[in-house]
Amino acid sequence: MKKQPQITKKTRQTFIDAFCELYSQKPIEKISIQEISNKAGYNRSTFYQYFTDIYELLDFVENDLLNYIKEELAKKDLSSHTVQDALHCLEKKEYLSVLTAFLGDYGSFRFLERLKREITLGRLELNLPPNSSITPYLIEFHIATSLSLFRLWLQRQKDLSTEEFFKLVDNLYTKGVTPYSKK
Repeated sequence: MKKQPQITKKTRQTFIDAFCELYSQKPIEKISIQEISNKAGYNRSTFYQYFTDIYELLDFVENDLLNYIKEELAKKDLSSHTVQDALHCLEKKEYLSVLTAFLGDYGSFRFLERLKREITLGRLELNLPPNSSITPYLIEFHIATSLSLFRLWLQRQKDLSTEEFFKLVDNLYTKGVTPYSKK
């Protein structure tokens, strides 16, 4: 008898949620399949029906998120594509637990680099000098700073509204920190 697709998807998502919760608390090397299975409410054999190991699960989640971002950014007007557009994509509720884990203290540097590459796609609207030796540094500064601020916002349980957060990021790029300094 074949499994029903909605049950299969729900079970896979339960394993993903359990993994992300654990990954936000400790390094991947300290997470066992038994621990993920227990947290998900299934036995280990069920885990192996979906993933061969923890690293396949990690790759599945990374690829799913990055494909989602790629699809969302493809829908945007390329002439106005900004890091903020990408961060708006990342705010989708279904991906917040993944991002909290992957951008958290135990997250992977590899994922962060893949995310930065996906965000740039060579088409950010930053008005930077083309073919200049400093352009890659300016792009890295812009993306790394945006992701760092987004990571902090997630760690602080989104203590600013979405509008306040994105306005702050935009103001920091356009006006710097001076308007926020005590005089």
